[in-house]
Amino acid sequence: MAGALVGVKPTPILEEELDIVIPTIRNLDFLEMWRPFFEPYHLIIVQDGDPSRTIKVPDGFDYELYNRNDINRILGPKASCISFKDSACRCFGYLVSKKKYIFTIDDDCFVAKDPSGKEINALEQHIKNLLNPSTPLFFNTLYDPYREGADFVRGYPFSLREGVPTAVSHGLWLNIPDYDAPTQLAKPLERNTRFVDAVLTIPKGTLFPMCGMNLAFNRELIGPAMYFGLMGDGQPIGRYDDMWAGWCMKVICDHLGYGVKTGLPYIWHSKASNPFVNLKKEYNGIFWQEELIPFFQSAVLTKECTTVQQCYIELSKQVKAKLGKIDPYFLKLADAMVTWVEAWDELNGKVVVDQQ
Repeated sequence: MAGALVGVKPTPILEEELDIVIPTIRNLDFLEMWRPFFEPYHLIIVQDGDPSRTIKVPDGFDYELYNRNDINRILGPKASCISFKDSACRCFGYLVSKKKYIFTIDDDCFVAKDPSGKEINALEQHIKNLLNPSTPLFFNTLYDPYREGADFVRGYPFSLREGVPTAVSHGLWLNIPDYDAPTQLAKPLERNTRFVDAVLTIPKGTLFPMCGMNLAFNRELIGPAMYFGLMGDGQPIGRYDDMWAGWCMKVICDHLGYGVKTGLPYIWHSKASNPFVNLKKEYNGIFWQEELIPFFQSAVLTKECTTVQQCYIELSKQVKAKLGKIDPYFLKLADAMVTWVEAWDELNGKVVVDQQ
């Protein structure tokens, strides 16, 4: 049991077990604001765009930086699965990391403050979320029962109170909300000023629009499913990279018995992207998502799928068979999903499943 029945322990910072992945096309001056929270960690910076451009990183940070030339050198022909000129390139950082946990953040996201004015250590909250179980099988009306001051409410089944391992922690944003282009155009001045002090487990069978700008996950549990797809240069769609990963990941988490949390922590999203540019990127996706969502809602994985890789390959087959009818892009995406898993196994070792 949780809440008042368990003493509150300090959150381990996991500096030897967590990498911070940052996609970027610019100098990383934003890290200065995050220095008190990020400096103990190793950074993996994935440089998008022109590989000849020099990206400056503030002194004092431990990091490795990869550009497109590095991606091509390391992955060879399999580099085709990594997007170019799109923040989806961040998933290359997931491939080359050797840590148990990943936190990924965009370079226009700054430290937010809670209602008392205290700076929010977003990474610490993500770690709390990941280290505590999730409750996807039965909704707790006091939200996360493992937080200080909360517990399971009357009527919550005792057989479900141990929860399940948490695979993903999805954080939110103050200031600029993560809107699609039509909503941006309809509400150009809208800002999110509401700080909701809550963490929720997303119920089993429920999808959600995952945003990649403030996200953490257990790489050992769910890493091979965190592929951000084919977006950007040469592709007919953009700005759906994180959502594609979220839909695939959630189907697989539901199948394997893992949990996904959303809510705290907040970051301060500083810059609104151009809604007209966004509309060009999202145009196809706005139509396609009306068929994509029912596809993922009805997707069923066989009991033989016992690893994330097996689940992902099975899902790629369903993408090819069912979504390929919508547009040839999905045939290409399904092939890229397979290439991604092959690259993952090549760099991280193939999972051997005991069939007995």
